[in-house]
Amino acid sequence: MELVLPGVGLLFWMTLSFLILAFILGKFAWPVIVEALEKRETKITEALEEAERTREEMKKLQASNDQLLKEAKEERDSILAEARKVSQKMYDDAKEKANTEAQRILERAKESIHFEQMKAIAEVKNTIAELSLEIAGKVLTQEMKDNDKRNSYVNQLVDEIKLN
Repeated sequence: MELVLPGVGLLFWMTLSFLILAFILGKFAWPVIVEALEKRETKITEALEEAERTREEMKKLQASNDQLLKEAKEERDSILAEARKVSQKMYDDAKEKANTEAQRILERAKESIHFEQMKAIAEVKNTIAELSLEIAGKVLTQEMKDNDKRNSYVNQLVDEIKLN
C-alpha cells in the first residue's frame, strides 16, 4: 500500500517543491510566456486585419480593373467605329472622284471624236471639191477645144455675170 499512499514526508517535500517551482515560474516564466502569447495574439490579430484590408483593396482594385477594362473596350469600339466611318468616307470620296474623272474623260473623248469627225468631213469635202475642180477642169478643157463652143460658153458666163 505504500505504493498507493505516499508518506507524509514525501508529500511535504513534493508540495514544497511544487510551490517553489510555481513561485519561480510565476515570478520569471509566466510573465514572459503571457507576454509572448499576447504579442503572438496581437500579431495574429494584425495579420488578420491586414488580410482583411488587403482583401478589400483587392476587391477595389478588381472593380477598378473591371471599370478600366470596360472603358478601354468602349474606347476601342468608338475608335473602330470612327475608323470605319473614315474608311467609308475615303472610299466614297475616291469613288466620287473616279466617277467625276471618268465623266470628264468621257466628255473629252466625245469632244475629240466630234472634232475628228468634223475634221474628217472637212477633209472629205476638200477632197471632193479638189476632185470636182479637177474633173470640171478636164471636162472644160475637153469642151473648150472647140472654138465655137468656147466662145458661146464665155458669152453665156458674161451674160450671167451681168444679170447678177
